[in-house]
Amino acid sequence: MTRLAVAYYRVSTKAQGRSGLGLEAQQEAVQRFAEAQGYTIISTFSETETGKGSDALETRPQLSAALRDAKLRDCPVLVAKLDRLSRDVHFISGLMKHRVPFVVSELGPNVDPFMLHIYAAVAEQERNLISDRTKKALAAAKARGVTLGNPNGAAHLKALGNGSAVKAVKAEAQERAEGLAGVIASIKAEGITSANGIAGALNARHIATPRGGRWTARSVLNVLERLA
Repeated sequence: MTRLAVAYYRVSTKAQGRSGLGLEAQQEAVQRFAEAQGYTIISTFSETETGKGSDALETRPQLSAALRDAKLRDCPVLVAKLDRLSRDVHFISGLMKHRVPFVVSELGPNVDPFMLHIYAAVAEQERNLISDRTKKALAAAKARGVTLGNPNGAAHLKALGNGSAVKAVKAEAQERAEGLAGVIASIKAEGITSANGIAGALNARHIATPRGGRWTARSVLNVLERLA
């Protein structure tokens, strides 16, 4: 028996295309799952938005549209991975209030709303642990005399033989860059494409650098290089 379903995909940055969370990877996973479970995908919704602040439904118009369509057709929403919805358990709880079932292909067809809450709680805890480990690694590096603001900081850490701290520094910088991707994209859409122009626009929006300072062309280029 064929069952109807709505598909939802979300990507945060171009970097996710390399991490297994890109749009094509999600589409392939959902399509493969739908065929195996007898679902016919009648509509698809996809959006690109930054990881930072991504847990507010009003900033996810395509997810809202997917919910409305699924509710109208009385069918579930299919997603490839739970974190394509959110890693925030409160956000997942809010989605459940819409009384639209979500089916996560990665978790299988028999995961009920209660189990989705459990998985979301585990994902949120994992995110917090990663953040905590990163902070501790950075603190340990600073205690050893590494200047964290130095662009060669990772090289210093490597020279000291601390591979986990190197990864922590890089992960922290990448996360900060991805959090700015949406804002920078909107600035470029206004026709401002130079590093100096973007720096000025960020400062005009009162958006501080990750270290709380004002933007310069160099700091913008650092972010753009990470997003590239």
